[in-house]
Amino acid sequence: QVQLVESGGGLVQPGGSLRLSCAASGSMFSIYTMGWYRQAPGKQRELVAAITGGGSTNYADSVKGRFTISRDNAKNTVYLQMNSLKPEDTAVYYCRATRIMYDYWGQGTQVTVSS
Repeated sequence: QVQLVESGGGLVQPGGSLRLSCAASGSMFSIYTMGWYRQAPGKQRELVAAITGGGSTNYADSVKGRFTISRDNAKNTVYLQMNSLKPEDTAVYYCRATRIMYDYWGQGTQVTVSS
C-alpha cells in the first residue's frame, strides 16, 4: 500500500511560480512511475507531467518549457516546479503512483492563478 500526500499549492499571481511536492509512504518508491495530473472545474482530469523510475519524463504540451517534474528517491518524494503560471493552470493537482497492477492517487492540492 502506498499513500501519497501533496503539498505546496496555493494562490499565486500570473507569471509567478510554485513548487508542488508529493511525499509517498511505503516501499519500492523508486520503481513507480510518478505523475502529476490536474482537474479544473467542469473539465476532465489530465496528465500534466510524469517521470519513470529511470528518470524519463514527459509533459503535456500546455506546460512544456514552464513546468519541471523531478524525483528524489531517497526522500520518496516527487516534485513539480511550476514557472510562468497562467490563469488556465488553475486546478486541483493530483499526484499518482503506478506500476504493474498498482495505481495510487493522492488527495489533491489546489492551485489558483489569479491577480
